[in-house]
This record gives sequence, C-alpha cells and structure tokens, in this order.
Amino acid sequence: MFSQRTNWKLTPNKYTQALEEMRAGREHPLDLTVSNPTECGLKYDSAAILHAFQNERFLSYEPEAKGLLAAREEVALYYHQQHGEIVDPEAFVLTTSTSEAYSYVFRLLCNPHDEVLVPKPSYPLFDFLGDLQDVSLTPYMLRYAHGWFIDFESVLRGITPRTKAVLLVHPNNPTGSYVKEEEIRRLNELCHERQMALIVDEVFLDYSLNGQPRKSSVANRDALTFTLSGLSKIAALPQMKVAWIAMTGPESLRRPAQERLEIIADTYLSLSSPVQWAFPELFAQRRTMQPQILDRMQENWVYLKSRVSEMTAIRLLDTEGGWYAVLQVAGDRSDEQLAIELMQNAHVLVHPGHFYDFPSDDYLVLSLITPIGHFKQGVARLVGQLQA
Repeated sequence: MFSQRTNWKLTPNKYTQALEEMRAGREHPLDLTVSNPTECGLKYDSAAILHAFQNERFLSYEPEAKGLLAAREEVALYYHQQHGEIVDPEAFVLTTSTSEAYSYVFRLLCNPHDEVLVPKPSYPLFDFLGDLQDVSLTPYMLRYAHGWFIDFESVLRGITPRTKAVLLVHPNNPTGSYVKEEEIRRLNELCHERQMALIVDEVFLDYSLNGQPRKSSVANRDALTFTLSGLSKIAALPQMKVAWIAMTGPESLRRPAQERLEIIADTYLSLSSPVQWAFPELFAQRRTMQPQILDRMQENWVYLKSRVSEMTAIRLLDTEGGWYAVLQVAGDRSDEQLAIELMQNAHVLVHPGHFYDFPSDDYLVLSLITPIGHFKQGVARLVGQLQA
C-alpha cells in the first residue's frame, strides 16, 4: 500500500532502546548530544523576537515565489557585512528549511535515480532526503590525517554518467572540517568537465572554533553552485523556519537554474508571510547569539582537550568549526556498545560514530553547545568510565 521510497527500517536500534528504558525508569543521564539551541540555556532577546511579530502587514498576503524582497535583501546584506561578498538579492530563493532547500535543488537537477555525491562521515539526514526525492546518493570519503580532507580518488570512483552534483558541508557535520580552497578549485574543474553542480551546506559557516571568518561558497563563480543556509543555526532560531538557496556560477547556467527554481518555489509557496516580514529583526539576533555560542564552544573544547590529552586510549580529533567534537576510542567494543555503557554506567549520553557513517567502529560524537557545567560534568564522567 505504501511507496518503496518510505520503506525504511523503523525498529529502534539498541542505543535508542537502552535510552528509552532509562527514561522509562525516570533516569535522566547528562546529555552531551544536545543540538537544539533553544534548550541549551542561551540568552535570547525575547522582547525583540516578540516585537518582530507586531506588524499589521501580516494581515495581507503578498505571494512572492522567491520570498519577499525585504527578507532577501537582509540575506544579501549578511553576506556583504559578515563575509565580504556581494550577492544580488535576486539570486536567493527563501525556503522553510534547508531540508526543503535540498528537495528543491534535487528536483531541479535530477531525474528519478540520478545521482549526487555526498560526504561520509556526515549527517544522516541526507539518506532520507535522497529517498524522498528519488535521488541516489553515492558516498565519497573524508579522510583524517591531522585534519580532515576530501579523498578525491573516492570522488572520481563515484562519478557515473548519472551524477548531477557534488554535495559539500562547509564545515562538515560532525567532523568540523571546512572545505579547503584547493579542494574547491579541483571540484570546480571536475564540475566543469563533467557538467555537474556544487551543492554547499553552510549552516555552521559562522562557527569557526578560532573565531576567524571563513569564506562562503556564494563567492564561487566557476561552477553552478547552490549555497544553503538559514536562521536555524546562524541566529539559533530553528523554530522560525526560514532558510535559503543562493545561486551563483556561470551566467549561462545560473540564469536558467534561477528561472526553473523560481517555478518550483512558486508551485509550493511554503514560506509564511508573517515570518518573512519579521525576518530582519529575527536575523539580527545572530549578533548576540553567535558570540554566546562561540564562547561556549571554545570553553567546552578547551576543557575536553585538557581532559583527554594525557589518555592513550582516547584521541580528540582536530576540528575547525561547527557544534561538535569527535573522539576516537581504542578498544574492542563497538561504538554503540561503548555509548550504551556510558549511558548506563556513567549516566552520560554521547552519539556513536556509526550514526554519521564514520569509516570504522570506534568514534564518539559530543555537542560543544552543551551548557558548560553539564558538559564538564559529563566529560568527567566519560573519562572516569573509560579509565575504569
């Protein structure tokens, strides 16, 4: 009765089962996986956020396929002020989320069962998005050697006549690695040669661990490029549901892409008018939210590094940005077994690396936006359990 594209395995894994059992017993372990900024004890300007929705224009409906111009102008201003890039507001299409943005771009580029190259390790959401859009996802590998880098041999092996795009996450989730300029240069050459596009997810772009600004892919003009981002991470407002696609690249490709994408957006008109009129004030919240998050990330990172630096069984992998840290743990247990032991014995939640398709079974993932007190207490428990 149901489509094959939704034929997912829905039974909970052992980790989820163990967590459900703990919570059923009213046990609440310290959560070092939290990624919802609204639940992390950050200080929001509630008055300004609520004031953003006091606008009589909400009572009228002005459908605009690419999103209201005033909102798109704010996005363009952000790239100019924060990243030094000039992008025409007409190059943006607003969406309700980056997930919706992916669906628009997949539909624009791919016929059923065409292929998109995606990085591994990375966020597991891509598998569901690919299934729902009838797009086949082919992995290419990120390798680690004192930092993460793209394995171009795996990129080349993955390309077939049906490959339409290469997907990048900049910085990657959860490895925290930014795409290097030389890697972009090689990918541009490859896309030009094979008639492929770049899809670049930049939701964590502003969260460089050393606080130094990183270059956005909206500056890329050598290949057809779709840059995705939104309020969820930039302003720590995931509940407001505003994201966007920026289209850049050679004019001969960018213009027809823009025309077709506008028709896709016009077909759904999914973004509400109130949140678009409120967008300038909501987007301005990034100026107070990002410093809070960066300070927390840096303090948690320094503490984590200090606690594991002398341990031979744990290696903290280098990260450049994003909200996560990755540990590699020596031993004969699987990452799932280890995560369950930490949950049950130390009352600490971490994610096993196989959730993100790491290349081997010995990685753990922690959130650096966990409240500092909880993070330090949880890491101390984690270290104590591993030492024991």
